[in-house]
Amino acid sequence: MNEMGQGVQGDLPTTIGKPATRALHGAGYTHLAQLTTATTRDLLKLHGFGPKAIRLLREALAEDGQTFADERPQ
Repeated sequence: MNEMGQGVQGDLPTTIGKPATRALHGAGYTHLAQLTTATTRDLLKLHGFGPKAIRLLREALAEDGQTFADERPQ
């Protein structure tokens, strides 16, 4: 069980904050790699999710050589 008591496990960075983490879990994202299929626009539509979370997740994805779906080079 995670620190929120929901039993959801994953590898999302804890630096994004609890509201953003809950928003991602509610949308079915529990692992960083899953976010490579998401667009920043769609994530920003989630309640409790904002630009800071996008920035932190972008940085975490970049560390693994990955990006959000809408930020891949054409």
